[in-house]
Amino acid sequence: MTRNETAKYVLDALIKAGADKAACRVSCGRKDEFNVEANKFSLMRTLFNDELFLKVIKEGRKGMTFINKLDKQSIDQAVADCVKLASSALPEEAEDIAEKSGNKNFDQGAGGSDMGKLFSMSKDFIGQLRDEFPKIVLESMITDFNSSKTIYVNSNGVEFEKNTEYYQIGTMFSAKDGEKSSSFNGYGARLASLNTPFMNLDMHKTLLRESEQSLNPRMVEEKFTGKVIVTPACSDMIWQTIIDCFLSDWSLIQGTSRWKDSLGAKVADNALTFRTSPLNPGIVAGERFTSDGYESQDMDIIRGGVLKSFALSLYGSRKTGKPRAINTAYENIEVMPGNISLDDMIKGIDRGLLLNRFSGASPGPSGDVSGVAKNSFLIENGTVTSALKETMISFNILDIIQKIDISIERCQNGVSVLPWCCFNGVTISGAQ
Repeated sequence: MTRNETAKYVLDALIKAGADKAACRVSCGRKDEFNVEANKFSLMRTLFNDELFLKVIKEGRKGMTFINKLDKQSIDQAVADCVKLASSALPEEAEDIAEKSGNKNFDQGAGGSDMGKLFSMSKDFIGQLRDEFPKIVLESMITDFNSSKTIYVNSNGVEFEKNTEYYQIGTMFSAKDGEKSSSFNGYGARLASLNTPFMNLDMHKTLLRESEQSLNPRMVEEKFTGKVIVTPACSDMIWQTIIDCFLSDWSLIQGTSRWKDSLGAKVADNALTFRTSPLNPGIVAGERFTSDGYESQDMDIIRGGVLKSFALSLYGSRKTGKPRAINTAYENIEVMPGNISLDDMIKGIDRGLLLNRFSGASPGPSGDVSGVAKNSFLIENGTVTSALKETMISFNILDIIQKIDISIERCQNGVSVLPWCCFNGVTISGAQ
């Protein structure tokens, strides 16, 4: 069966098996990739990925299942399993499926793959890396072309289709010089075309240069409170953490979020506008419809310091009585530019850090965060000086966004669009 025939077959089978409401998503994907290890090509392969997701609601009880086979026998078994799961679940009034709106077909094609050019550009990058950064060891690199075709249907008449194609690069590297070595770091980007050499992608060269500069790190000798510039390479430390811990289904259903009653209220510096933007032209293969079956739109989370949206799914919205997010809200993060250059931002810091990577646990309901700054640099008297050994930092994530400097410059990697952000009131001390 074709994808469309499979989706309609599954939907009909679920209803015939007793479902009051049903939904399914069928996806067929292919990945063609090159692997590099220790500066040398090690593997070329093609991976195929077929996926089928099913959801039923029967007498207010939900069943869901997921398989990676699309033959009729496997599908029939998945249908039976899904309905059985619903029959044994507890009733939950908040469960539902999307109502019908405007059905659409989205084309996110890139014109097909050019594996010859992808190999050539990968090879060129290895040669350029050897020439420009002789102390860098490319521990791994994966460059690939991804294509997939997906259809989502539900028993309310919703039907979305999309064709998606994009290139991708991911590198992991460290610097070595005799017995000295730096901490590993990595870079990733999603590309609609192969028009830009991999070395010239936003921040790639900067992170490689900083790895070589990290071969002679120093320790922060005393504890102090200062400013930290969070680079776009460390985006998950702030923006995704805020979504996960204060705006998600879990935190709002449990009632633990400090922002549970703050929709429409000021929660951050006026300078902060923070969005999820799957339709932004700088985002490659952004989300076009949610897993709940709604067409995705760009969404302000915080605009001008005011909380505009939660990150609630259909279930989370119905459970809490709060508005549903108009996209999935965990990818395609965009922070709007500020009015200060990165150079001037650095010049305005007497003592602080430039932070590229952070390792620490998610904050609890209070928002307190503690962890280790990695691949980072000391800022002294308005100048980036020494690379640092692993350094402890602690802060309250909801407090530090009350006063932010945001750079004019932004970095695009095809997944997010982010500036450099400077936060005050961070406690910094040498790791023990």
